[in-house]
Amino acid sequence: MFLTTSVHFLFLVFLGMLSLVLLLIIVVLIYSFYQYRESVQSFRWSELINKKISEVIVYGEEEMPADTNFSVTSGSPSFRNLFLQKLAESEKKFSGAAQNKIKDLFREYGLQEEALKKLNQKKEHIIAGGIQELTAMHVEEALPKISTFLTHPSTQVYQEAQYAMVNFKGFEGLHFLNSISSIISEWQQLRLLISINNIPENSGDDIKNWMKSSNESVVIFTLKLLRKFQILSLYSTVIDLLDHSSVDVRIQTVQTLLSLENSSTIAHLMEIYPDQPVEVQKEILKVMKKSKDQYSTDFLKDQLLNNQDSGIKVHAAEALCALEQQEYLAEIAQKETSSEELIQIIKYALQEKVC
Repeated sequence: MFLTTSVHFLFLVFLGMLSLVLLLIIVVLIYSFYQYRESVQSFRWSELINKKISEVIVYGEEEMPADTNFSVTSGSPSFRNLFLQKLAESEKKFSGAAQNKIKDLFREYGLQEEALKKLNQKKEHIIAGGIQELTAMHVEEALPKISTFLTHPSTQVYQEAQYAMVNFKGFEGLHFLNSISSIISEWQQLRLLISINNIPENSGDDIKNWMKSSNESVVIFTLKLLRKFQILSLYSTVIDLLDHSSVDVRIQTVQTLLSLENSSTIAHLMEIYPDQPVEVQKEILKVMKKSKDQYSTDFLKDQLLNNQDSGIKVHAAEALCALEQQEYLAEIAQKETSSEELIQIIKYALQEKVC
């Protein structure tokens, strides 16, 4: 009797587990089917949208016959979000009249509201997407709302807000540099630099303040800004950064001094050279190579022969090659007193010069 009851119980447990497995299989199949339908629909919609954008760019909206299918489908919220995404992507690929036609489509189908709604969402990637779309379509009235995201905790969101401010307002949009505490990545710095086309004449005080920022990335970005626009008037302010606590800032400073070079640059770099970290010293030697200032010849010879760091010797030899000192290098390489390491370094530098 007890054995029969146990077998019956185990059978019921088996049926329960089997039912649960079958239920899970059914759920997975339904979900997979739903995902498949979504994927197929998205693909069809993408083709429809791409065709619409292409035709508008080539022919113009006024020359095209009415597309009833597109008009009906454009009422779907999912379709409108995809349409908005495609327009923002297309805007980056075109310029001039084609770009304007894309923005006309954006306005014609009232997609501005769709993008603005995203700014009120909680998910970070949706907010960032909304900012991207409003920026691409140049919806300037959205700027006050976008500016509130400059202090957003999400990197993705505040970076898009930064880019939007500069994209809309140019140099004036960089006001966030006054108080930013987060790191500006190299990629973000590049995006911002590309978006700035000119610098106002009265911008000196702002730039000087950014160069004094406690945020290392702000200082580095500002130095790149000086290089791009060749702001020679701030040369003396740049020199002061050679005492900065950050090695990266010092390296960027040396690069900037090369860009803003004047007759005293090489002499000053030689003067401060002994007190610099090895990484900065190497950057100074690179600058001397690019500058090709004959004034640095004796200094470079001294670094080649007397500095104990192999990397320094390599950079010194390469700089001497750039200064057309191949004959001197060949003589050093042939001396019996020259170490094997020095000979190999010189041979490498001479080979690089020939190549």
